[in-house]
Amino acid sequence: MSRRQFTAPTRAGAHPPDDTGCTVLHIDMDAFYASASLLSRPELVGRPVIIGGASGRSVVLSATYEARAFGVASAMPMARARRLCPQAIIIEPDHRRYAAISDAIMATFATITEHVEPLSLDEAFLDVSGAMRRLGRPTRIAEQLRDTIADEQGITCSVGVAATKFVAKLASTLAKPDGLIVVPRDETVAFLHQLPVGAIWGVGEKTEEHLHRLGLRTVADLAHTPLETLQRALGDGAGRNLHELAWGRDPRSVVPERREKSIGADETFAHDISDPVVIHRELLRLSDRTAARARSAGMTGRTVSIKVRFADFTTITRAKTLRHHTDVSREIFATARELYDRLGLQRARIRLVGVRLEGLVEAGKAPIQARLDDPEHGWREADVAVDRASARFGAGSVRPASLMPERRSGSQGGSGDLS
Repeated sequence: MSRRQFTAPTRAGAHPPDDTGCTVLHIDMDAFYASASLLSRPELVGRPVIIGGASGRSVVLSATYEARAFGVASAMPMARARRLCPQAIIIEPDHRRYAAISDAIMATFATITEHVEPLSLDEAFLDVSGAMRRLGRPTRIAEQLRDTIADEQGITCSVGVAATKFVAKLASTLAKPDGLIVVPRDETVAFLHQLPVGAIWGVGEKTEEHLHRLGLRTVADLAHTPLETLQRALGDGAGRNLHELAWGRDPRSVVPERREKSIGADETFAHDISDPVVIHRELLRLSDRTAARARSAGMTGRTVSIKVRFADFTTITRAKTLRHHTDVSREIFATARELYDRLGLQRARIRLVGVRLEGLVEAGKAPIQARLDDPEHGWREADVAVDRASARFGAGSVRPASLMPERRSGSQGGSGDLS
């Protein structure tokens, strides 16, 4: 995934960082798809390489750091990537290899701790508190994992070590490529406050621009802005969330999840689609179907993911982990749409889209957080009422107005599953 680049803050003092209480690791492979693809092409290491279909209509799946230096980014149209870096070498994706390497990496994580929360094929959170007596301090465990992955898989990774998931993920991003950053628990606030507001997890480009218009450019600026002011500017939920993160407060624990445990639905279009309105409408329909299946199965999930397959059959996925479990259609769609819009696709021709709800638990085992912007009778109650109507009158008897049959695009048919 392409990321805005930020520089790691400086630390006071020359002593190694104290990792006491820093039992959360975020491990992220470096340019995973590109690195894995070069294992069989070692002569290309150190050169600009782009992973994706050679057709001008295809998109970039990944790129080496040498290609990224020219502005090449994932999900970028291949034609634009080749204009930015005409000397780049194009390699077709090898999804079977990526899955096999990912499985091996996750198996390595499992030898360290049972508390592994995968986020995608190439990244995961680990809680190593139970492994310290056997393997040593968190930093030592992180170094051991980096060495093992490099030796056994031939690729590098970056690791963030911190007391919370938010800070660990931020640290691993700042450590890239092939680095390790430890954020001592007592230095968390000082670490965060040197960063620009765009570094905060969940602050996209539009939110960053809005914060800049308010005169808030650093995390310190954000932290010292009254909560009420942030809530007026950003909404109750978003304002409180950013305020908490700006002070390093993140109560979420590492939740072991089976990556295959998910509910979702896909749709293949009858012809390639580039109209974002049509794609948004399809994401809404798939989100509605996914949420209904989750409620029917008595499950809730914390991670929403989307799948996008392009005209050349290149496929990418993106995921976002929420702060709470959900089975609400509106929330799943909002997240799916945000993930899609972040890709910045303009004229790319799309063959298939999919929506999945992952990290499932039984509905009664995880509270569903009420949202501050919900009406008196919330969106979940509305979903349940739709479920009852569908059970009585048939599936699809009640649906959003934008999904009325005469407005739907043609398709070859969809699929959905609980696995």
